[in-house]
Parts: sequence; C-alpha cells; structure tokens
Amino acid sequence: MSEHLERKSHVREVVVHETRELIAISAFLAAFFVSLTTYRRLLLKQYDIDYYEYGYALIESIMMAKIILLGEAFHLGEHFRDRSLAISTLWKTAVFSIVVALFTVLEHFVGALVHGRPLASALPQLSGPGLYEMLARIVVALVAFIPLFAVRELGRVFGEGKLFELFFRRGRQSQPS
Repeated sequence: MSEHLERKSHVREVVVHETRELIAISAFLAAFFVSLTTYRRLLLKQYDIDYYEYGYALIESIMMAKIILLGEAFHLGEHFRDRSLAISTLWKTAVFSIVVALFTVLEHFVGALVHGRPLASALPQLSGPGLYEMLARIVVALVAFIPLFAVRELGRVFGEGKLFELFFRRGRQSQPS
C-alpha cells in the first residue's frame, strides 16, 4: 500500500510541477501576444477597422506553452545543452520555432478536416496573404522565444527553483551557491 501512495504522491508532484510550468510559460507568451494584439488593434483603429483577437492570443499562448512542454519532455533542443547559454538559448529558440511552424501548418489542415473540407482546401491559406500572416506569427513566436528560453536555460543552470527564489524571495537564502 505504501508503494501505491508513493506513486500517487509522485504523480501529484509531476502534475503540479507541469501545471506551474504551463502557467508560467503561458503567462509570458500571453503578455507578449496580447501586447502585440493591442498594438495591432490600435493600428487598425486608425482605419476604422475593428479588431478583437485577444481570445486567439490567449489560446495561442496556452497551446505554444503545451508544445514547449511536450518538446522538452522529448528532449527537443538539448543538442547544445552543454555549450554557452547563448548557444543553447538560440538553438532551442530555432528548434521550437520550427516546431511551432510545423504545428501552424498542421493547424490549417486540421481546421479543414474539422470543417468538413478536403485537405487541399487548406493550401490556399498557406500561400499569398495567408502565408504572410503565418510567417509573421512565426517570427513573433521566434522573437518571444529568445527571452523565454534564455530565462529557462538560466533556471536550468542555477537549478530547480533557484531562479524563482532569486526573483521573488528576499534574503540571503535566495542567493546562488
């Protein structure tokens, strides 16, 4: 029975940890995407065009956070883990930007299936103006990933929870050893 409780406790710890990670990554990406959505809304307002895509920005941040956590679970982007932080950060940024690009393309095909259209109907969305918007979203994700992965790599180097302590706790106990 003790082994069962131990396993249950371990599963609970993993779920709590993963949920915290998902919330932290989502919050960072949401702040980034919502600020860009606000900027886009203000620009379009000059031309009397209403633009309210905040829900999309929030959902996109959660989905990207989940993609990042899944990728990290499969050890994506860890090839240069033992190199300098700049190299490991830029490598992870590049790898996860490619993963997000693939998921963005896949999203168009899944959307076609969900709406009962043939897969070929997604192709026009991947060319012309649709392509430019998709590329812009990928570039925005790439730019957002640089500070995100820089902080995550710093956290990895300092050790579990140390970076959080440095930022959010006071006192000598939070200093790195």
